[in-house]
Amino acid sequence: MSRRRAAAGLLGRQPVGLLLSAPYAVFIVAVFAYPLGLAVWMSFHKYIFTAPGVSVPRPFVGLDNYSAVLGDPAVRLAFLNILIFLVINVPLTVGLALALATALNAAIPFRTFFRVSYYVPYVTASVAVVGVWLFLFSSGGLVNHALGAAAPEPSWLINGRWAMPSIAIYVTWKQLGFFILLYLAALQNVSKELYEAAAVDGASKWRSFLAVTVPGVRPATTLVTLLAIITGANLFTEPYLLTNGGGPSGRSASPVLLMYQRGVEQGHPDVAAAIGVLLVVGVLLIAGLQRLLDRD
Repeated sequence: MSRRRAAAGLLGRQPVGLLLSAPYAVFIVAVFAYPLGLAVWMSFHKYIFTAPGVSVPRPFVGLDNYSAVLGDPAVRLAFLNILIFLVINVPLTVGLALALATALNAAIPFRTFFRVSYYVPYVTASVAVVGVWLFLFSSGGLVNHALGAAAPEPSWLINGRWAMPSIAIYVTWKQLGFFILLYLAALQNVSKELYEAAAVDGASKWRSFLAVTVPGVRPATTLVTLLAIITGANLFTEPYLLTNGGGPSGRSASPVLLMYQRGVEQGHPDVAAAIGVLLVVGVLLIAGLQRLLDRD
């Protein structure tokens, strides 16, 4: 009897649920937990890639990799770049996604067409969309022709001041459709009676938006903010393709791009792992701060 009770305490009241969740738990461990643990281990050792079956010493070096990373001006610039990216991208994503979702949730003509139109860039391959963006924002592109003398010199993606803001706007535009869908789903749970009560009290549409819509989708806003932060922290494809690997002079490089350059191109995976661990810690701190602010 005691053994049965011990087994019941270990497996819970519904052992079938544990059995059904086991494949996903194995997936999490194999795809996320193990690589993260290996990256932490690599960051404290002198690690090099070798051919399969070849064994080489990988001595413990303590915090040497972290000292090298924190002392590298290129790494510090990459983290500053990603901070600039997040400051631009996250508010734009939250604000535009909520505003457009609210508009698309109303009974407007061609509503389905507009919903699909905003979602198409998200599901389109980045390589294909980047070609259009390069055409628009190149030195002889349509944007510079439209702005005339007001266009920056040098042009957007080769300008140290405008390269990262341009990437942030591009990512906002490309990812917007996904976040609009999240807000559209959240808007379905906002009670219509609340809007009717606000209208009876004489509230304008703008006041109803602030008093009913914004509080009603607050959980979705938390999710959108968190996902936007994580997406921004993992920025790689856009600077790699749009600015030829983080140019000009590293002003659009991201930490993930530097991880690729240090770990794969230059053969220093231990340094790349240290960058990755610092990035994870930074994202966790920002996400924790965001959660604290959301509770207030």
